[in-house]
Order: sequence, then C-alpha cells, then structure tokens
Amino acid sequence: MTLQDYLSALAGKSIAVVGYGVSNAPLTELLLAQGLDVTVCDKRTEGQLSEAAALKERGAALRLGPAYLEGLREEVIFRTPGLHPFTPQLQTAVKNGSVLTSEMEAFFAVCPCHTIAVTGSDGKTTTSTLIAALLKESGRTVFLGGNIGRPLLDKVPEMKPGDFAVLELSSFQLHSMLCRPEVAVITNISPNHLDVHPSLEDYFRAKRNILLSQQPGDRLVLNADDPCTPGFAADAKADIRYFSRTHSVRSGCFSADGLIYSARNYEVQEIMPSAGILIPGLHNVDNYMAAYAATDGWINDCAFRSVARSFPGVAHRIEFVRERSGVKFYNDSIASSPTRTIAGLRCFTQAKPILIAGGHDKHVPFDELGTEIVARVKALFLTGETAGRIRDTVVNTPGYNRLTLPIYMIDDFRDAVLSAAEHAEEGDAVILSPACSSFDKFRNFAERGNTFRSIVLSLE
Repeated sequence: MTLQDYLSALAGKSIAVVGYGVSNAPLTELLLAQGLDVTVCDKRTEGQLSEAAALKERGAALRLGPAYLEGLREEVIFRTPGLHPFTPQLQTAVKNGSVLTSEMEAFFAVCPCHTIAVTGSDGKTTTSTLIAALLKESGRTVFLGGNIGRPLLDKVPEMKPGDFAVLELSSFQLHSMLCRPEVAVITNISPNHLDVHPSLEDYFRAKRNILLSQQPGDRLVLNADDPCTPGFAADAKADIRYFSRTHSVRSGCFSADGLIYSARNYEVQEIMPSAGILIPGLHNVDNYMAAYAATDGWINDCAFRSVARSFPGVAHRIEFVRERSGVKFYNDSIASSPTRTIAGLRCFTQAKPILIAGGHDKHVPFDELGTEIVARVKALFLTGETAGRIRDTVVNTPGYNRLTLPIYMIDDFRDAVLSAAEHAEEGDAVILSPACSSFDKFRNFAERGNTFRSIVLSLE
C-alpha cells in the first residue's frame, strides 16, 4: 500500500487526532492537505495551543481542554504515544466501532523500504543512532525516526525500496500497534514506566509486540545476558541473533578478552578491540554489538571500526559538558531508569563521581541503585519527587556510611546543580544521572539535560 492509497482510504471518514505533539503534528498536516475530516483533540486550551488558529484555518475542528477525550466517536482515532490505549474514553470509542491507530502504525503500513526497529528499557536511542550511522558509513540511505523525536510518515514519498528506516519504538508506541519490522532489536527489559503501565506484565507485553508479526526470514536481535529478553525467543518466528558480553553466541555478536567478534552459525571472526570504542561504558559495548547483529550483511567490518572510533555519542547520554577548575561535568539526563544510572556510574572507574539524581516517580524499585550508589558515589544530591524514596533506599542499604557518602536534599534543580558544583574538588566528576523521568519539573529529558548544561556552562 502506498501513502496515497492509505490517505485515499480515509476519505469520507471522520478522524480524530488525539494529542497534537511531535508525531501527530506532521500527521495532521498530511490529513488536512488531503481535505479530510479532522478533529484535533488536545488537553491544552485554545489559548495554550499556539497552533489553534492555523489549524482552524486549515479546516480542522478542535476539541481542547480538560474534557478533550470526552465524546470521542470518530471512525478513525490516531492516539499520541503517551496516551495508554486502555484509557477508558479510548476503549469506549473502540467498543462503539472506532478504529484506534497511530502515526507509527500508519508508517509501517505504507513504508516502502527496509525497516529496523529498536525497543528496550535502556539503550534504544544510542543503538538506533548507531545502526543508522553504520548503514550510512556503508553507503546506505537511512531515515532515522520514531520515538527518537522524528516522525517519518511524511518522509515516505522520499523513500526508495533499497533505503532503510531505522525506528526507535517505545512501549507506549508498541502497545496495541500492528507492525512487522524486517529487523527487530530488544536491547533489554527492566521495570520501567510503571506510572503509566498498569503492571510489569503489561509493559512486557507491549515490548513483545515488536516481534509478534515477524515471519521466517525476518531477524530478531536479543540480549543474551539480560534475564528477560531471551524468553521472547519462544514467541519468535524470525531468525534470532544474540549479543553478549559474557559468552559466545551461535549467530550475532559477542565480546571476550577485550575483543569484539561476529558469529555466523558458530563461524567466529574478530572485528576489533572493545577498547577502541570512543564512547565510554560497557553498556555502549552492548549497544555496538546489538547494532552489529542488526546490520550484519548490510555493512562491513571496516565501517563498524570507523564508526566505533569516531562516533561521539548522543546528546544527554554521559555527554561531557565541560571541565572547570579540574572538575568534569557530565550530562546523562537520558537516564530515566535505575538501570541506566547504574550503567552510567559504572563508566567511572578511576574515582567515585558526585551524583545528581531524582525526578518524576515511575514507581520502580531503587534497591539495586542503592547498592551501586553506596559502592560507587562520593556524594549524592537529590532533587524532585523521588528524592525521599532514593534517600531512604540508600540509607537502608548495607554498608552505607553517612560520613563517607553525604546526601543532600535540594528540591530546586538549579540549586542542586550549583551545590554539587560547589562541593566538587579538583579531580572530581559531577554527573546528572537522575534514574527517573523528568516530568515533575521538565517537559522531557532533553529539556532537563539542556537546563543542566546551561547551568554548568554559566559557572564562572
């Protein structure tokens, strides 16, 4: 099906676009350009939605404000990824005959080129970006998008059959979505987003959707070291590749004794030393191995080595901000889960860093994080909704000593950063790695990271 076929099939139907955000704004423009019957539903009021006048001028109806979900009866409903499909108003609409879909589901229906989709609790953005970089280095035309903040539906007319669409997919996007990626990657699974998902099992089911429509000849890449993801193999019809830092694999990519190897039906070939990867951290070795397993056959080892030695990393992921008076500052705002923060802390092997953590409460446990903080952190600065929970976890962790690990509770984010900087001495590293999402104080992790960077760069 072409994009035009898809849009033509919507003619004569009433359409609701629920949530006018990053993914749905270009979608709305496409629908309005076709002269379709579109109602934009958003929790912002008309005064808060700056695009309201332009949307009405383009022919859209508006349903805005706190009651924006009430009375949903349109024949086709495009939901924003952050709105759970089990929301009662959406479920009522579906029971009454509405078709619930999304911009990303529409993209999969019309995409004319190769698709590589990446999900997981950690490492999605870096792995997706690495896959795109490896393909580009090998001379391929690549479109990178999805949860990474770049919707791709309006880019479909530019795509050719030999091109690649690399898609980062969140659990919110995958929930109830029909998709069949040619290559699916699951980086790892750990408790996350339990403030939105009704249960951990619901979160797992959402992630599993990435592979359920795959067929023999497609490819599924799994983390052999993760306690959860290998279990997805039982549901897979696709060919499975693994990546591992602890043992060899039949097909995929693994590391041993400081070297990274490819494996194809137990035929092993050395690629490069893992120490040659520019961005720090063992978790980034995982990300590179996952990317290799996903792209093997479309890239060459020379391209892999070139990217590994030169790729500077993605913003907000242990991003070096500056050195001031012998103190280095790192922005790891993407660390919105305990496992991400643990991975970040393990990058600092020379000296214990000063950690700034805390944020929106996603109702995930902090026990393992507490153990890592006690073992690896010099001083802890806590801010946001979860400050008290993290403090209590750390204080009750075996081995905690208030004299060797001081904890500072500072609600204001700027004050927390300034206090951490003032506390630091020459040779220290200060890292923002919150272990929580940003929604208590910021619109997203990027705004949080940019704010941190701005504060640090302003220090005299």
